[in-house]
Amino acid sequence: MSKVGPLAPEHLYRRCDPDGFAFETTADIGTPDEVLGQKRALEALRFGVGMACDGYNMFALGPTGLGKHAVVRRILEEKAAQEPVPDDLCYVNNFADAQKPQALRLPVGTAAKLRDDMAHLVQDLRTAIPAAFEGDEYRARKGALEEDVKRHHENALEEIEERARARDIALVRTPTGLGFAPMRGGEVISPEAFKKLPEEERRRLEHDVEALQAELQAAMRELPSMVKEGGRRLRELNRDVTRFAVGHLIDELRERYGGISAVLAYLDAVQEDVIDNADAFLLSEEGSPATAGPQAAAPAFDRYRVNVLVDHSAAKGAPIVYEDHPTYQRLMGEAEHVAQMGALVTDFTLIKAGALHRANGGYLILDARKLVQQPFAYEAVKQALRARCIRIESLGQATSLVSTRSLEPQPIPLSLKIVLIGDGMLYYLLSQNDPDFGEHFKVAADFDDRVERSEDNTMLYARLIAGLVKGNGLKPLDPGAVARTLEHGARLAGDAERLSVRVESIVDLLREADYWSSEAGRTVTCPEDVQHAIDAQIRRANRLQERMEEEIQRGTILIDSEGAKVGQVNGLSVIQLGSYAFGRPSRITARARMGKGEVIDIEREVALGGPLHSKGVLILTGFLGARFGAERPLSLSASLVFEQSYSGIDGDSASSAELYALLSALADVPVRQSLAVTGSVNQQGEVQAIGGANEKIEGFFDVCKGRGLSGEQGVLIPAANVKHLMLRADVVDAVRRGEFQIYPIATIDQGIECLTGVPAGERDADGRFPEDSINQRVDARLKAFAEKLRAFTAREGAEDKR
Repeated sequence: MSKVGPLAPEHLYRRCDPDGFAFETTADIGTPDEVLGQKRALEALRFGVGMACDGYNMFALGPTGLGKHAVVRRILEEKAAQEPVPDDLCYVNNFADAQKPQALRLPVGTAAKLRDDMAHLVQDLRTAIPAAFEGDEYRARKGALEEDVKRHHENALEEIEERARARDIALVRTPTGLGFAPMRGGEVISPEAFKKLPEEERRRLEHDVEALQAELQAAMRELPSMVKEGGRRLRELNRDVTRFAVGHLIDELRERYGGISAVLAYLDAVQEDVIDNADAFLLSEEGSPATAGPQAAAPAFDRYRVNVLVDHSAAKGAPIVYEDHPTYQRLMGEAEHVAQMGALVTDFTLIKAGALHRANGGYLILDARKLVQQPFAYEAVKQALRARCIRIESLGQATSLVSTRSLEPQPIPLSLKIVLIGDGMLYYLLSQNDPDFGEHFKVAADFDDRVERSEDNTMLYARLIAGLVKGNGLKPLDPGAVARTLEHGARLAGDAERLSVRVESIVDLLREADYWSSEAGRTVTCPEDVQHAIDAQIRRANRLQERMEEEIQRGTILIDSEGAKVGQVNGLSVIQLGSYAFGRPSRITARARMGKGEVIDIEREVALGGPLHSKGVLILTGFLGARFGAERPLSLSASLVFEQSYSGIDGDSASSAELYALLSALADVPVRQSLAVTGSVNQQGEVQAIGGANEKIEGFFDVCKGRGLSGEQGVLIPAANVKHLMLRADVVDAVRRGEFQIYPIATIDQGIECLTGVPAGERDADGRFPEDSINQRVDARLKAFAEKLRAFTAREGAEDKR
């Protein structure tokens, strides 16, 4: 097996040559025509926008900071500009049932005009109707009707009075009403004189009075009918007068909206309602002076207002709406309430549009996480998509929690595309747990967070930087600053062969570099400004990292960086604090003794080890069993632990370090403490790639640098991680000076040789390992354990027989 040598400095950091850029500053180059690295997502968005079938709404998924919202809006704007402006939306009173307002969809710009025209109509009616009722013609016709009723009544009384007079009986009007009394010589006689009349005469008079009284009662009974008929005729007169006063005003509106059947039907209903309620205009005129302006109508005339929900008169193309606070009411609209005499009341004029109304006929953009966090909002959106209409109702109505009657506005037909923006985890959770999700959001626009670092993409990345600089009003960058930003993009991607397209992080770096450039009095941002911004970002976030390094230097946290010890290895882990990650070395120890083939993971036993860490320990146990227990059981009991670890541990990136510690303990061969280890292992003994390689190397480097670099220190990393290296300049310089080494390890045998300086050894044809090799020592130790265990078991069996 060939010995593994350290990596050369050029393998630790892939530079971007500023001389490869043919511009003096970013002001000399244009912005990219296409979004960098998002070809798949753009194809999906364009497909979803163009697909006219139901259910082809979109979900833009990917990590935060990729600029998904800007990309989505750009695609939608391209499509929306080619599409027609949708109809205006408004609500008007339903004169047949005020609890069910009527929705009108009107041509663009018509709703606002109708609202103003109706306001002016009310003002005109408040003048025209009273004027019509004050005219001489109306007064004459009304007087004639009243006189006719009066005349019919008086004629009936006169006929009765004449018949009574012919019988010597007078019709007398008293404070209590009408009555009859006998007469003599044209004069009413007194009761005493009546008693003196002959009996036959008295009986005749009494009989005649009774007959006349019956006629009078019959005439009086006809009086209400006559009055009622007079009232009916007066109402008809009033309706005719009102119809005459209203007709020509509404006819003008009919001519103006002649091609819109919905408006014509509404105007017909308005005319009939005005005719039926003309008294309101008369009372308003008599009770209060007319107010100026078309919007100053009294509350009694609110029934004739037009509530414009959506006015697209200023729009060009289909609407694009982004709702940043997608609550149920802000999405679906609501009917507001006002307090009147201690009660909350509402009507159609208080209906407010939601985001679905404003985006109807166009596109609605929503943050997926905010949407699902709002009670009932997500379900309401799905219901609207399923029913293809927008129904405005309170949450109490929607959830059947209240039974009181409220407004039931007419539903509005819905036709739009919804784009949800969120991370991949939320998308997959909804796909798996919501059976309706796939029905309504069939298009996934999957945004990538990195692109290949090719020659073409390098130039496109420079143009991306130029676009961000111009878009944010920053000073231009020189080629060196662009190159340093691009190198930082590779570091953010954690891969020397890839570039991060997390636009938010890049924009933040450019803004901060611009700040430091201004502080230095420069008009062009240079590499030093970009590096200053990177260092400042780290400085603001690395307090806890420095505290941990301080405790290592003071000996509080035990980490050796020189010498050699048996069963002890420096493992490496990454700590993530917000957006900042750093590496931290940890001491891993192993102890081995005779046993029954158990490898005890102390972290798992005390519930501090996560499933991935436990998996790594079980894998290395499988490797030991395959290599050393093929022909006999492993008669050992071993324990592995992360020393001074007081919180949970997960991940398998330390499994190779744990295996090295266990091999060292079994072989009784010391491990160099000047080296740290990272990498996972499989059951074949191959060292596998891990994440955070750069941070882990730098974490151990900082510890060694604090104590003084000896030239013996270094880190073992998986060979598969070499392409990911984008190390800090001070680490690369130390390697160049021979003060620090980084070893690419492909197998456990290579790693144990680097750590111990002793050959690992390979089995020969007879299945034996070379003498004094690591594997031979481990094999011999395990054989010794097996023999001792067999002897011990036999001895115990013999004692039991006695």
